Amino acid sequence: MEWMTMALKRYVDFEGRSQRKEYWMFQLFQALVYLVLLAILLAGLPWAEMDQPNAQPGPLFWLGLGLIIVFALGTMLPNIAVTVRRFHDQDQSGWLYLLNFIPYVGGIVVFVFMCLDGTAGENKFGPDPKARGDFNVFS
Repeated sequence: MEWMTMALKRYVDFEGRSQRKEYWMFQLFQALVYLVLLAILLAGLPWAEMDQPNAQPGPLFWLGLGLIIVFALGTMLPNIAVTVRRFHDQDQSGWLYLLNFIPYVGGIVVFVFMCLDGTAGENKFGPDPKARGDFNVFS
């Protein structure tokens, strides 16, 4: 569970590097929370009265919607920060996050970058989070 919430502990820390495990476990944590909140939202829909023209959602719908909005706003900065640190792990600029805003292909490009392993050893953004050094096995 620690890996899932590590990005929240480093809330707006755009410095340093993050390994793939930290990034993907945070994405899994977010997906699980969104699934629970979506279930709350859907539980508040009047499924039996959907054919009626003036059917209104119940209080659970509004509670779920409110919680989704609060959670989305609360995790926006940690999500950006962990993505920037993943780019740093690959010795890339964090400004590559802006690729997400290119329609259709930008998200796919960022997804591919998030799947790639980081550079071994220290780079200009800090030490390797996997603690892989430049070991010489022949000495």
